[in-house]
Amino acid sequence: MPWEKSFDESDVIEQAMQVFWAKGYAATSISDITAATGIKRGSLYNAFDGKDDMFMRGLLKYDIDQRQKSIQELDALDDPREAILTFFDRIIQHSLHDEEKKGCLLVNTSLEYPQHNAEVQQVITEAFKQIAAFFERQIKRGQQRGDIPDAVQPRGTAKALVALLVGIRVMGRGTIGKAALQQIGEQAKRLIS
Repeated sequence: MPWEKSFDESDVIEQAMQVFWAKGYAATSISDITAATGIKRGSLYNAFDGKDDMFMRGLLKYDIDQRQKSIQELDALDDPREAILTFFDRIIQHSLHDEEKKGCLLVNTSLEYPQHNAEVQQVITEAFKQIAAFFERQIKRGQQRGDIPDAVQPRGTAKALVALLVGIRVMGRGTIGKAALQQIGEQAKRLIS
């Protein structure tokens, strides 16, 4: 008799993603995932191609649910300067209210970049390129409207904003407090002023 799934695959991906997000890829074992999901090892291996497959699916889910959704919402704002500032306000608020100090799964994964396979590396590289493209797009729109000075270099400033984002997400895991996070956010404002 063929094996039948007795669980919702998307729920398992969500639960596995939460474990990877909290512990990191390297520190997460299949036992951790079975404990979090309540699904036996054999059933997981029948449904997924191992830990790498579960991680990749969780990373893609996180990317769609968090980064892509947020950028889509912010791109829809009429004010490009406000879109950039709202982006930073949101990540600062997420960092301040992140009781488990998990940070951002994309940033966390980027810190382990060399340890990941080419497929994961591509997801991370593309995510950061798209974040930089969002900033660059907003800067150019702001310059066209006269809200951002022409002296601001769109591409270089976009890359600097990505660096500030990474800094907030890494340091917001507990290294620095509210005032310091807000000061980093203020730097983002200065870069586009």
